[in-house]
Amino acid sequence: PADFKPKRQTMAALLKVGVPVALQDGLIQVGFIAITIIANMRGLNDSAAVGIVEKIIGILFLVPSTLLSTVSEHGRVRQILLYAVAMAVGYGLVIGVTMQFAADGAVSLFAREAEVIRLGGEYLRGYAWDCLFAGIHFSFSGYFCAYGRSEFSFLHNIIAILLVRIPGVYLTSIWFPDTLFPMGIATACGSLTSIIICLLVFRYLKKKPIRTAV
Repeated sequence: PADFKPKRQTMAALLKVGVPVALQDGLIQVGFIAITIIANMRGLNDSAAVGIVEKIIGILFLVPSTLLSTVSEHGRVRQILLYAVAMAVGYGLVIGVTMQFAADGAVSLFAREAEVIRLGGEYLRGYAWDCLFAGIHFSFSGYFCAYGRSEFSFLHNIIAILLVRIPGVYLTSIWFPDTLFPMGIATACGSLTSIIICLLVFRYLKKKPIRTAV
């Protein structure tokens, strides 16, 4: 029975990492719901196109998401971070460039309507670059979690969602009513904002003594 008794120090360390990560994941999903609502306001074809692209992006993001977990391992974390960022850049460039030519074909796997395919292709061409940017800030998020500083991962994601991604998607949906490409770019710009914040935090942490999460 003594093994089931929580240890205060261990639980505090776990919650310090886990609570910000849980809140971050929850708010990210809320952010995507907000983007879906904005798309729904544009009409049925736009809504269908955005929904299809979100499913495709979910598949393409399997590699960047895995990098987050990889960098979260202890050990030579800074060296792992460097390799992870390099892989994220390589993968992101391949996906970004490929989708400039294959976006319509990818969307056509899930839709038959020509207008939905056109709009989805436009959205995917812009959104595909998020595979590049997200892979980089996912790697940094794993790095922060490895040293028990998940609050920084929470911080850059929330700032990007509230100040860039949602406002950017909303404004581009108004300014460009005939195309979804700017909305895709606005989403990617949210991840670019996260990268800038991550680099600033990384520079700050390099001056601090390294300590692990638990």
